[in-house]
Amino acid sequence: MVRFILMVGVVFSSLSMASDANDTASKKLLEKQVKEQMEKEKRYSVEQTFYKGSAYNLKSAEVNPESLKSLPEIEDDDFDMDSVYD
Repeated sequence: MVRFILMVGVVFSSLSMASDANDTASKKLLEKQVKEQMEKEKRYSVEQTFYKGSAYNLKSAEVNPESLKSLPEIEDDDFDMDSVYD
């Protein structure tokens, strides 16, 4: 969102500084750049909702801590990695 606001600021400052001779060509180029930036922002917002995970309900995948008590404890073997590196 911040990038969008900065981009809009750049667009308006560019428009105010454009000369009259190149005004139509620069406006077309500027509109094209603004549209491309807006598409990037749309993709970015979709990706962020995916990475934040706010749209997903993961309650069904949670593990009940009480059920872990019934599992047998696995004893560790004497695992020595020293022979591997010789």
